[in-house]
Amino acid sequence: MHDQTLTGLAAALAAGEFSSRELTEHLLARIERHDGALNSFITVTGDAALEAADRADAARALGEAGPLTGLPLALKDIFCTRGVKTSCGSKMLDNFDAPYDATVVEKLAAAGTLSLGKTNMDEFAMGSSNENSFYGAVKNPWDLGAVPGGSSGGSAAAVAAGLVPAALGTDTGGSIRQPAAFCGITGLKPTYGRVSRYGMIAYASSLDQAGPMARTAEDCAHLLGAIAGHDLRDSTSVARGVPDYTEGLDAPLSGLKIGLPKEYFGDGLSAEVESAVREAIAVYESLGATVREVSLPHTHYAIPAYYVIAPAEASSNLSRFDGVRFGHRCENPTDLIDLYKRSRGEGFGEEVKRRILIGTHTLSEGFFDAYYKQAQKVRRLIRQDFLDAFEEVDVLMGPASPTPAFDLGANKDPVSMYLQDIYTIAVNLAGIPGISVPAGFAGGRPVGLQILGTHFAEAQLLNVAHQFQQATDWHLRRPDLAEETA
Repeated sequence: MHDQTLTGLAAALAAGEFSSRELTEHLLARIERHDGALNSFITVTGDAALEAADRADAARALGEAGPLTGLPLALKDIFCTRGVKTSCGSKMLDNFDAPYDATVVEKLAAAGTLSLGKTNMDEFAMGSSNENSFYGAVKNPWDLGAVPGGSSGGSAAAVAAGLVPAALGTDTGGSIRQPAAFCGITGLKPTYGRVSRYGMIAYASSLDQAGPMARTAEDCAHLLGAIAGHDLRDSTSVARGVPDYTEGLDAPLSGLKIGLPKEYFGDGLSAEVESAVREAIAVYESLGATVREVSLPHTHYAIPAYYVIAPAEASSNLSRFDGVRFGHRCENPTDLIDLYKRSRGEGFGEEVKRRILIGTHTLSEGFFDAYYKQAQKVRRLIRQDFLDAFEEVDVLMGPASPTPAFDLGANKDPVSMYLQDIYTIAVNLAGIPGISVPAGFAGGRPVGLQILGTHFAEAQLLNVAHQFQQATDWHLRRPDLAEETA
């Protein structure tokens, strides 16, 4: 059962080939057997999942099942889930059981899905390798000596290993697309505001966005349809209708205009990754698309602008974790200042502290105009680069990451780690959607092709990705661990 896509499992449940309980029991057994090596889950909610599976089977027996009823998923441990630990991969929230459900959790439950648990992640979504977790690093199923990418590395690894058919992640600077690329799965970052952020613990509020991670673009289309939509509880949620994202998946690509940003094919890009990406683009040409070079001239400013804006917003958002109301509290504080200092010093990890310090500095008097305000001006220029490019082409294509998954512990220098997101960060600054699809291998590790569209062009991106997956089999390749029958 675990070798099927989410769409395939939905069809099998509808045909009565097995029950939701049988599927759930099978996947829980796989998690118990294999996750000790991967460390992809922080919390497994087996009893609750089986109860939900029984309810789904009862609904199906009454003829009340929907397209996603009874399908098991996993949630990145950044989404508040009522009565379940929601840690954000941090010691700060190791004792926090959320009192309410995030909007996306509510929507998935309303669609009939069930959660197998909460997946591991870089602490407060700050990282590109999933090595920054209080609960330990996640391993890549393709090579246990390699990182799975981050910060949604637990979700990506669990899907790639066949522990769960799909999962939710979040993307602030590439944290869905980069781990999807590293683990050989499909990951979609929607347009900013397309999916509610209510109940999603904030890192950088103007950049964070939730999205699906699964085997195929078709799977992602089903999940996006379930979680997208306006939410009055999120002021950044866009009041816009939700289309049927599966409806146009089979549309032909004849006449599609593809742009290749020249800035994405320069120094720093692995030759093997470039070769795989260009071979994927040749597939699109065989499907009737045309290709031309375009320019995104402010791309090289994306990382410095991001690492001013994101830490500034994080400094503000994480100020609520002070040891007073919830989360980690130091023992025997001598006064309020001691409580603040020791609770935060003990509760936050090194990378989180680094970004809080950077953000606090850039927002301080005398530096706000020089850093934060200037970065926002650069952000507008980056956004305009994309809008200008989409006047000429329909989609942009390039690598999701300059290299395949790197070895655990290989990038100890923070700046080297930040550069891993050079092709993904600008997308979040501009607020546009992007998807990564499997497109080959480099040194035995997966390579992801990143496809970008203009605002609210998710249906087109999913169509473009789906057609590629109809013409290739990269998304069907699975690590040895996932091929095991139990």
